[in-house]
Amino acid sequence: MERFVEGRRAALQEHIQRQQEVHVVMGNEACDLDSTVSALALAYFLAKTSPTSKAAFVPVLNIPRSDFALRMETAALLRQQRIPDASLIFRDEIDLAGLHQAGLLSLTLVDHHVLPRADAALEEAVVEVLDHRPLERDRAPRCRITAELVGSCATLVTERIAQGPPGVLDGLTAALLHGTILLDCVNLSPAGGKVTPRDTACVTLLESRFPELPARDVIFKALQAAKFDVSGLTTEQMLRKDLKALSSDELALGISGIYMDLEVFLRRPGLLQDLEAFCQARGFAGLVAMTVSFNERSEPFRQLAVYSQREAVRSAMCRVLEEATTPSLNLQALPSPWPCINAYTQGNTLASRKKVLPILRTVLGTPLGPTAPEEDVALPPTPVNSLVDECPLAQAVPPLCPQAVFERVSRIAAGQPPASLAPGSPPK
Repeated sequence: MERFVEGRRAALQEHIQRQQEVHVVMGNEACDLDSTVSALALAYFLAKTSPTSKAAFVPVLNIPRSDFALRMETAALLRQQRIPDASLIFRDEIDLAGLHQAGLLSLTLVDHHVLPRADAALEEAVVEVLDHRPLERDRAPRCRITAELVGSCATLVTERIAQGPPGVLDGLTAALLHGTILLDCVNLSPAGGKVTPRDTACVTLLESRFPELPARDVIFKALQAAKFDVSGLTTEQMLRKDLKALSSDELALGISGIYMDLEVFLRRPGLLQDLEAFCQARGFAGLVAMTVSFNERSEPFRQLAVYSQREAVRSAMCRVLEEATTPSLNLQALPSPWPCINAYTQGNTLASRKKVLPILRTVLGTPLGPTAPEEDVALPPTPVNSLVDECPLAQAVPPLCPQAVFERVSRIAAGQPPASLAPGSPPK
């Protein structure tokens, strides 16, 4: 796999220049270890098992390169396995919209199956989904779908590779998948509430084929320590490190995983200003911070905080969380130092964010009454990319010239400044 990863940037540039298909394998926007390793391993497998395809299979990390430093556990595992950061391709280094406009893009989604609204135009390029969550939407018959309720998406990737031709699974791929499943499934501890028999079976399979893999406790503790190391991070970086967003036409909400005791988090200097700035920058009307820690028996301890400057939004969020039955969160109110934050201990420690997200999503359809103009929540802008600079979600994309698309995408792959796509624009 090492040679495969190191060659992706050159392969991408070559295929763009020759106007050949680029098959991107991409995880979710949180870009945690599971998303990253699933994208790397599945792209490698597809490349090795698709001899008749002329496509370049390219794993893409779904964050800007500048955010990679916040994914400490991912950086730690890749560094341990001698995969240099420079060989990775990040979301701000590939123009997916431009490739799609040019008819060159095929897209496989791992560790998620619904693209954010800003990427809605890419939906028709999706040819496969591999996820470990319940499906929230149907897809075209031509789209291959694997959606199984296991602890880690890397488990599904391991099963896929194990069912393929012999010899594809190498030591590097096995080490990445092994560490990822262990971290995702809390070292296969039932007390963590994530592991399934299939996760355990995959770890056992990898260890049987590669006895040199490190002991489970050793790799889990190292990755867990890296994941929970938030020393030196600002509040904004903590919130951004493990963030997922929910949105409708009227409302956008965020939910962040925080690796710190809630009481300590709520006492951070300048917290309210940081929360408000974070939400305003992303168009969030409200934010849930879910804190988690583990004891020596790998049992989780969970707390959460609900923040919004809009009382109606905060009350709606609290109500659905308090009244949830599938599953019940068993929330117990805690004192909060701030009137715009409700704090709770979560008695149901097995309810991870994956289970809280569908509960919180019901707020998006809740009437919240009239809102003053100054409190209107702007829809989050389309992330600035190399195809459409500073394009808000509601702004029309300018007409595209096919020749300009190819030229612009080629510049991006070569690491050169992109030229304008507007017809008749002079090259830069």
